[in-house]
Amino acid sequence: MLFDTHVHLNAWQFKEDLNEVIERAVEAGVTRMTVVGFDEETIPPAIEIAETYDFIYAAVGWHPVDAIDFKDHHLDYLREYAQHEKVVALGEMGLDYHWDKSPKDVQEKVFRAQIQLAKEVNLPIIIHNREATDDVIRILQEEKAEEVGGIMHCYSGTVEQMQPCLEMNFYISLAGPVTFKNAKLPKEAAKEVPLDRLLVETDAPYLAPHPFRGKRNEPAYVTKVAEAIAELRNMDYETICEITTKNALAIYRINQ
Repeated sequence: MLFDTHVHLNAWQFKEDLNEVIERAVEAGVTRMTVVGFDEETIPPAIEIAETYDFIYAAVGWHPVDAIDFKDHHLDYLREYAQHEKVVALGEMGLDYHWDKSPKDVQEKVFRAQIQLAKEVNLPIIIHNREATDDVIRILQEEKAEEVGGIMHCYSGTVEQMQPCLEMNFYISLAGPVTFKNAKLPKEAAKEVPLDRLLVETDAPYLAPHPFRGKRNEPAYVTKVAEAIAELRNMDYETICEITTKNALAIYRINQ
């Protein structure tokens, strides 16, 4: 059994064949998934999918790329959705220095507001970080994010940068890049992350693992991520599945 801890089944790429995609995931051994909504367009369908399938959960947040569009009333919007029984985390939230749609100071303000909300509603947080690792860690430390903990989604930092994340009660989630031939950092992280903090995800429809790279990703392919980690750590695939599922249930506070 596997838990895809971060998937966007609410994306337009799955509009035509969502049920088939979910069926393929179940056949591949994916017994649980968390669908992530990150704006007004993607949050309602994330909730709807979670309500439809008892083994699918939802996370709600505001993506840093779109921080410029975040208004004061959106905090109440997230607060209301955070009460839903199938919502297990706030996010994805964080910083993205790759795209320049939202100024850094605006991203930081929206990020801090969501961390504070997570502490208020007592939910873990899912961190989006692109080319901003040091600033992400600094803000998490300043906002005392260890009070709720969370997930470093699609971890791309160094082994050294992983340490302060672990100290703040964060789990390290690895995705398709760990299967890429020249992806040095994810492979190093996969070898060094403590087993009790390791998670797997697809981020589907994005970041498809080898040998599907460049194609639409889907949750069934999280098996490739787990296989790559098992090989890198010289462990049984089944053990990686068992450990990462147990960890996901723990951080999302899901009773089996």
